[in-house]
Order: sequence, then C-alpha cells, then structure tokens
Amino acid sequence: MNAVLVTGASTGIGYATSLLLAQEGYLTYAGVRTEEDAQRLRAAHHNIRAVLLDVRHRTDVTQTLSAIGESGVPLYAVVNNAGIAVAGPLEYLPLDEVHRQFDVNVFGALAVTQAALPLLRRSHGRIIFMSSVSGQIAPPMLGPYAASKFALEAMADSLRMELARFDISVSVIQPGNVKTPIWEKGRRAKDELMAHMPARAHEHYGAAVETLVRVTEREERTGIEPDEVARTVVTVLRAQHPRARYPVGNPPGWQRRFAALHPEHLRDRLILRNMRD
Repeated sequence: MNAVLVTGASTGIGYATSLLLAQEGYLTYAGVRTEEDAQRLRAAHHNIRAVLLDVRHRTDVTQTLSAIGESGVPLYAVVNNAGIAVAGPLEYLPLDEVHRQFDVNVFGALAVTQAALPLLRRSHGRIIFMSSVSGQIAPPMLGPYAASKFALEAMADSLRMELARFDISVSVIQPGNVKTPIWEKGRRAKDELMAHMPARAHEHYGAAVETLVRVTEREERTGIEPDEVARTVVTVLRAQHPRARYPVGNPPGWQRRFAALHPEHLRDRLILRNMRD
C-alpha cells in the first residue's frame, strides 16, 4: 500500500479525491481544518486518515509530514488541492486579502511540497497541483484568484524540470467549471469585502461584481461533478509517464489554448462576452 496526502479535503474536489483514492486502495491522508470535518472523513472510509492541516501554518505542515514519514507506509503522492477564491476589483481590494489568496493557493502549496519532498524522493513519487482554467485565462473581478493559479502553474513548471533527475513527476490539473463550495464561499466573502469598500468602489464596479455572482452561480449549476476531477487524479497516479497538464471539464483544453493564442483584444472580448448574463 502507498500513501497519498490530499490538502483541502473537507469538501468538493478534495473530499471526492480523498474518498476515491481510499476506495482505490491508497492510504489517504486527508487534510482538513476542523475536527468535525476530520471525523466525517474518517467515517467515510477505513483507508482515510484525516489530519488537521492548515497549509498556511508551518507547524501543521511539519507535523503532518512527520506523522506520514513515521507511519511506515511510503508516501507516493501529494495532491495540492487546498484553495480559496478572493473576488473583487483589484483597484479597491485590501492587500491583506490578496496576501491571503497567495498564502493558501501558492505559498501553502509550496510549503507542503517542500516538506513532502524528502519522502517523495525515496518513493520516486508524484506531485499534483490543482490549478484552474483561470491559471491560463484571467477573467475580470477574479484577479487575485487567477494570479495565484498563474503562479501555481509557473511553480509547477519549474519544479517539474528541477525534480526530473530524481524521477519525481509534477502535473497540473486544470478543472473548468466544477460544482464545488469554493464559489459559494467566495460569494459570501465578497459581500463582506464590498461592505468595507468606499462608495466609489460600488459606483465603479458594483454592477460588474453582481454580474460575476450570477455567472459563478450559472457555472456552478452547469459544472462537472468533483468526482470527475478525482478520477483524473487517479489517472495521473497510475500513468506510466504523467503529462504536465490535464484539462478537465468545460471549457475544454482546446478552447483554452485557442483563447491563449489569440491577440489580447480578441481574447478580452471573448472573456467579457462570457462574463455577461
């Protein structure tokens, strides 16, 4: 049996991935932030070892990887899934919120990866970063989220080349629209953020923010289930030669590449059209 660590496992993609990996015979360390979530995951399958892990806290990261190392079961993979979405106009967003976005999505993922690498080097294991379509195409009002995913993709590219000599693979999964609580959490946080912004922010961007809310609600309804992303994780773990990137769901990979290759003014027009109701 091999072990896999999944961060951000309380809901959505992380929960679905932890459950599927456990069902597939992996000893799954599922990182969550509350004991209530930990108990729920432990009850879900006997192969799940739920651990309290806030990726922003170095002590949590160190203790988790130490426990995995002492378990006697080889750590074969890390799935860096923990993430949040900070939304709003960049002109008025508090810098503390942008820092929080990067603390979780980028620095947290790197901290976990750094701590796991001594174990992964022994197993010639695998690292997976959960990115997004927003890791290639940045929409308005989601600047911090998209920037964090762009950074995550760049970090994965560098790590993939740095770790190749140790036979450790690095892959990025790029889900499109997924039915996951991250967007509902983002919408709740948006309300609090906008409440603390000046009146001019509402005057300049209020309508655009409300449009974003409706678009994310629509895309949640039409998105794929987290299970589809979880199945892609298993594909990466079992592939003889894992690919660098795995697009999943809508918009499909060819649409992302198509948009990325177009001149910026055409790409902007395409994105803004998609952001309308």
